[in-house]
Amino acid sequence: MTVAAPWVDDPFAEAVRTGRGPLWLRREDGRRLHLDIERWCAPADGADHSLLLRCAGLAAPVLDLGCGPGRLVAALLALGVPALGVDVTGAAVDRTLGLGGPALCRSVFDRLPAEGRWGAALLADGNLGIGGDPDALLRRARQLIAPDGLLLVEVDPEEVDERTVVRVEGPDGRLGPAFPWARLGVLATLRRAGAAGLVEAERWTSYGRRFLALRQG
Repeated sequence: MTVAAPWVDDPFAEAVRTGRGPLWLRREDGRRLHLDIERWCAPADGADHSLLLRCAGLAAPVLDLGCGPGRLVAALLALGVPALGVDVTGAAVDRTLGLGGPALCRSVFDRLPAEGRWGAALLADGNLGIGGDPDALLRRARQLIAPDGLLLVEVDPEEVDERTVVRVEGPDGRLGPAFPWARLGVLATLRRAGAAGLVEAERWTSYGRRFLALRQG
């Protein structure tokens, strides 16, 4: 029997192919978190540029962890910044490739090229929740960046620190398989980053979205 995989065999993959939602993460208690799929499938704009500008002066390429439809990879390449996207969803990788951006269909925990040599790694669009274990994810990201590299993280606008189990829900109510997810605000992210050997280099807010730049301590 084939077991469905989250983000791969659920409404997310279909939404990436069409570029349309609505789409949510449904929690076990029935509450839903909106996924901004239309923005992810559109060209980079707004707060995205605050991330892009912090990558523009780097001497080494940028790794987009959980690149989704590839808007940030495409925008970085347009700025002349070498970049690579990584995502577990084949439809997302295909869309990134279609934009002219290189991308690999892998987990961030799989073996990746140039480990320890990336100028920056991105965890945007809620991707700090990948795997539902932010401690493991931050340790993994630290392994990927160069000693003088940056980890650029989008954090939750609220001061939250939660792990939960969610399912992707599409507009017709269809649910994908359950999987662990996490949400962290600034303070929770900094606490966990410190345990992973990362320290704050910068924090900023842009268009209502909140970000941290972390470096190796």
